[in-house]
Amino acid sequence: MTEDLCFFNKDALVTKGPKKSPLLLRLVVVAFAMVCGVYICSICLKQISPHTTAKFLNIRIFDQPCNSSDIEEWEKPFVHYPKPETFSREECACNPVRYFAIFSMQRSGSGWFETLLNSHINVSSNGEIFGKRERRASVSAITQTLDRVYNLDWLSSASKNECNAAVGFKWMLNQGVMEHHEGIAEYFKQNGVHAIFLFRRNLLRRMISVLANSYDKSNKPLNGTHKSHVHSSVEAKVLAKYKPKINATTLIAELKHVDNRATRAIDYFKSTRHIVVYYEDVVGNRTKLKEVQDFLRLPYRDLTSRQVKIHSGHLSKQVQNWDEIQKVLEGTRYESFLNLDYQR
Repeated sequence: MTEDLCFFNKDALVTKGPKKSPLLLRLVVVAFAMVCGVYICSICLKQISPHTTAKFLNIRIFDQPCNSSDIEEWEKPFVHYPKPETFSREECACNPVRYFAIFSMQRSGSGWFETLLNSHINVSSNGEIFGKRERRASVSAITQTLDRVYNLDWLSSASKNECNAAVGFKWMLNQGVMEHHEGIAEYFKQNGVHAIFLFRRNLLRRMISVLANSYDKSNKPLNGTHKSHVHSSVEAKVLAKYKPKINATTLIAELKHVDNRATRAIDYFKSTRHIVVYYEDVVGNRTKLKEVQDFLRLPYRDLTSRQVKIHSGHLSKQVQNWDEIQKVLEGTRYESFLNLDYQR
């Protein structure tokens, strides 16, 4: 009997009561969280002051486009505010930039002309970027390259620490310009690019320079190196010693071909904003450089170059068969080339 009683009491001690349902507890927790959330939100809303709102408004004002009220209406399509991906242009964000391209032909003074432009503190001209064939293989390849240049993402020695006012490059006519002129002209019109045509009046002098440069590439008289441009009179004299012999039979045909090529190039881009500059005019009258700066709407600067002219003096001293050339050109439209001269 005692054992039975003890057994009964033992069972009574270890027996657990029925579990309460967790659903009710969860509902209580959710309700408490909602009340707390509403309370916290009400406190936060009360703490937002007019001063904080003003800060938000200031940010919106900063993101507004740059003020262009001082730019004439006709000029606005030619004014740009690039946002390069390769660096921050924050300090120059509202400095307007003009895009340009120097169209020319080899040995027409484009290298010298470009160094003059690059001596301007606010100009970056990036050289012959379409010298590589893959960049001019198609209109698509050309426009992709142009986008990089004009977005200031084309980094070269021409890059400036100062804010750019004009950015561009030089482009030889035989580097895809004539083949893809329609697509290029359309790009120029859509993106407001200024075209600068730089040619020589005296195509005979250009021909002599082309032949001499070709000789220099093969023979490298300057200590085994080829230089298209020099910066000392000593180097210029070494290169000027060579006197080419011109093919008199094909001379007029070649002069006509070069002349027509320049004329067609100008015609292809007549619907764009452009200017035609002749090398001889720049050499003889430096006010022509002011016209170029005005064309690009640049602040005026005195432009300089360290390049030294290689072939100077009368043409009769620079060609082996001058008498033959003289006879061929006399009485033709190119006769003036025999005496058209200048000094630099």
